[in-house]
Amino acid sequence: MHSSARFLIEFGGIILALGLLGRFAARFRFSPIPLYLLAGLAFGEGGLLPLGASEEFVAIGAEIGVILLLLMLGLEYTASDLVSNLKTQYPAGLVDAALNALPGAAMALLLGWGPVAAVVLAGVTWISSSGVIAKVLGDLGRLGNRETPVILSILVLEDLSMAVYLPIVTALLAGAGIAAGSLTLGVALGVAGVVLVVAVRYGRHISRFVSNDDPEKLLLVVLGLTLVVAGLAQQLQVSAAVGAFLVGIALSGEVAEGAHNLLAPLRDLFAAVFFVFFGLHTDPASIPPVLLPALALAVVTAATKIATGCWAARRAGISAKGRWRAGGTLVARGEFSIVIAGLAVTAGIEPSLGPLATAYVLILVVLGPLTARYTEPIALSLTRRLRTPSGPQEAPAEAETAVLEPHEAGRP
Repeated sequence: MHSSARFLIEFGGIILALGLLGRFAARFRFSPIPLYLLAGLAFGEGGLLPLGASEEFVAIGAEIGVILLLLMLGLEYTASDLVSNLKTQYPAGLVDAALNALPGAAMALLLGWGPVAAVVLAGVTWISSSGVIAKVLGDLGRLGNRETPVILSILVLEDLSMAVYLPIVTALLAGAGIAAGSLTLGVALGVAGVVLVVAVRYGRHISRFVSNDDPEKLLLVVLGLTLVVAGLAQQLQVSAAVGAFLVGIALSGEVAEGAHNLLAPLRDLFAAVFFVFFGLHTDPASIPPVLLPALALAVVTAATKIATGCWAARRAGISAKGRWRAGGTLVARGEFSIVIAGLAVTAGIEPSLGPLATAYVLILVVLGPLTARYTEPIALSLTRRLRTPSGPQEAPAEAETAVLEPHEAGRP
């Protein structure tokens, strides 16, 4: 069969399958992300129907999907929102790093993998998936909830931390000296700082430059600008996702609203491709040998992420329901964890690290949408049961929740 014909059939089959899975998930009011991942496993290495001709295009589409997810999330907030949230939530970022990086480092040391592998696995367990969480927030209609800025602040702090973390890991894996490692780190921090300052100080000028009454021209300019900034950021050892997010916050007013409406269908398409791509590169045969330690690590770090979100939301004055929603939403790991593990695998640090990271991320990327949806009702149900013997004290607690709840739907 001609290569172009095979590509069209393979990629068309993927898109058709995703559409059917999305309709199935929507019918039962369930996030389609786990179904997309399972589809990737079915079409990937060791799956039922491995693909070949369309794999490279799917890889590019997956990268665009992550960029569009972060761009759309950035369009929800202004630069002033970002600065105020970062100022108030940086302690949550420190708590997040301590609670979620240490279990990964401890697991690597317990398995005898050494300090470099410990630093790598710490990053795998620390960073939540901005792409998965952004999609889940949209699917569940929570982008305007009061707890969402808290979640966003933690994600942004994690993404910005990658500008420091990735150069350090790269230097460690390459065995680079202190001078070379410091230079790489300095360049990364400088680029991230410049992009952030430009987004905060000159956002209005950027919006004026991008603004256009013609939807076609607006779409092309916004998409082109986002991809260029993301590519430059990645070239300079800064996350492409951070660059895309900063482009989103730099745009405001009617430009942001118009771009959001135009890019939403593209976001949905390429985001689905991203989740399929993740599954395509997971060989089901490599999962069973490392399933037990990956499962243990997933349980521990799911609990620490929920604790992180609850603590941060409580500190921001969010009610009990919002706290549990924030914690459950942060559980998913994804794109950054795979990137970090991939660096170690390429460097040949530890052969078992790749399969362990893959199994770990697969567990939490499937579990994440479930915890985002069900952590709140389960936690509140258990709380009510524990309060039942106290009798009269339960009614005032319920009354307080009822008063706070109507405000959950609005932004602060």
